Amino acid sequence: QVQLVESGGGLVQAGGSLRLSCAASGMIFTLNAMGWFRQAPGKQRELVARINSGGTLTYADSVKGRFTISRDRDNAKKTVYLEMNSLQPEDTAVYSCRIETSRGLVWGQGTQVTVSS
Repeated sequence: QVQLVESGGGLVQAGGSLRLSCAASGMIFTLNAMGWFRQAPGKQRELVARINSGGTLTYADSVKGRFTISRDRDNAKKTVYLEMNSLQPEDTAVYSCRIETSRGLVWGQGTQVTVSS
């Protein structure tokens, strides 16, 4: 069974920074991509950032230049990070990690990020 363990959420003032991490474990045969999504109250879940096995990065327009996704160079660790800078109240949401494997998608439980003005 594949598990994702997320950490790093919390409360921060506007302009501050947080770093999220997501570690995958279990029987992962082929890891195609890792990414972060977020869902704010009353809104649909949206892609924040994604990195695929080839290193291609994708960002939501709203976070470009502020957020950076990366993963451990040691692929065996299967850990993805989201460095979030210049956080704004509109970034407040539950952030969830998702991995794309050869056997489908796996989601993390989510971690709350709250940005106060």
